[in-house]
Amino acid sequence: SALGCIGGIAGLASQSTARMGLVSGMSGVSIGIAATIGSLSWPASTYVQLAAALGGGGFAGYEIAKRVDPTSLPQTVAAFHSLVGLAAVFSAAADYLEHAAHSPEMLDGVRLTSIALASVIGGVTTTGSVIAFGKLNGNLSSAPLQLEQRDQINMAAGAGTVAMMGLLMTMGHSHPAAGMVALAGMGVLSGGLGLHMTASIGGADMPVVITVLNSYSGWALCAEGFMLDKPILTTVGALIGSSGAILTHIMCVAMNRDIVSVLLGGYGTSATGGGEAMVFEGEATFTDVEATVENLKAAKEVIVVPGYGLAVANGQYAMAEIAKELRAQGVNLRFAIHPVAGRMPGQLNVLLAEAGVPYDIVLEMEEINDELPETDVVLVIGASDTVNSDAEDDPGSAIAGMPVIRVWEAGNVCVLKRSMGSVGYAGCDNPVFYNENTDMLLGDAKASCDALNAALA
Repeated sequence: SALGCIGGIAGLASQSTARMGLVSGMSGVSIGIAATIGSLSWPASTYVQLAAALGGGGFAGYEIAKRVDPTSLPQTVAAFHSLVGLAAVFSAAADYLEHAAHSPEMLDGVRLTSIALASVIGGVTTTGSVIAFGKLNGNLSSAPLQLEQRDQINMAAGAGTVAMMGLLMTMGHSHPAAGMVALAGMGVLSGGLGLHMTASIGGADMPVVITVLNSYSGWALCAEGFMLDKPILTTVGALIGSSGAILTHIMCVAMNRDIVSVLLGGYGTSATGGGEAMVFEGEATFTDVEATVENLKAAKEVIVVPGYGLAVANGQYAMAEIAKELRAQGVNLRFAIHPVAGRMPGQLNVLLAEAGVPYDIVLEMEEINDELPETDVVLVIGASDTVNSDAEDDPGSAIAGMPVIRVWEAGNVCVLKRSMGSVGYAGCDNPVFYNENTDMLLGDAKASCDALNAALA
């Protein structure tokens, strides 16, 4: 079972093996569940209850999966993280109550520590994930909550949580009432901490929040494994927790952010640059479908930079057809994906894979940036912050220092954008849109891609 889960993580490291990774991971979890059920000696009525729980959960998951499109993946992941955290909290409480009532001698330091960690990490994960879901789904404002003395509130809640953990570990084995007070205190304080920290983060920064919550859910599961003495939970939890932490580090590097501020809930509430942002002047150059098609046909090297706007417009299928047609005409067309494109790591990769774009022409930012000066045309679709030159040129910008795809170095840049008034998540205007070598093709991304595809055919 553990090998299947490890193989799943390894397979998901590459697009070409991702499907096999999913099969491996699902197989590992299924074998673990089957082995656990097989090792139990329950009354028949309990097995009926278990079958109802598993069947109900499986049916609900299947129905949800059928309704989720690629643009809704981030909030779906956040919602599922909340369930992992909630399960950890309830499992911790149930395990403590059972042993306090029937076998208090088993409430040793390891078990009480595991119960405390599962409760605290689970509480933070549950409420944090609910807030993240609300922001991503549009139910809550994406603006960060900026209470006075925000850091002091977090420190007070953190200190109270640690005190409750200490109470459980020192008195929980001999005083069940004190243990219950500690569990309730940990649940309330950690839940409030997760809510406040996540609410204090702007909606633009949710890609990093998702990876942090993913890591939290893994460590909560790992604590459950120690608590319940189930190695499969410990193994899978450690895999999720460590991989989520690594991904968080990668995302922070990609956005030039401090990982400590992310973990403490202060990420994204202020600009990373200092002083006033630069003011630039200029007029945008507008183009039409016919001129864009002529440029694409005349080019030898074309790079497409997709953003979340492509996902929202559901234009990936038309873009895949454009890529197929141009490559058939001898154009070396490739895609460049920024690490934080979309609202979740890998969202644009999934979107293009769903549309049938070959894996080998989808490249990461680091692989493509050095080739941009030799590129004839760059097609930017629904992206802004990830191609904003202010990240390199303006120390006062909100995205100062963030690595970006340097599209402005290409011979010609064609930007497909709904309107000139819309800006990226960071709220920064993009000077690239006003460069002499940039043409703006305004309109819905899907409609524009459909028109380009029809003109190319």
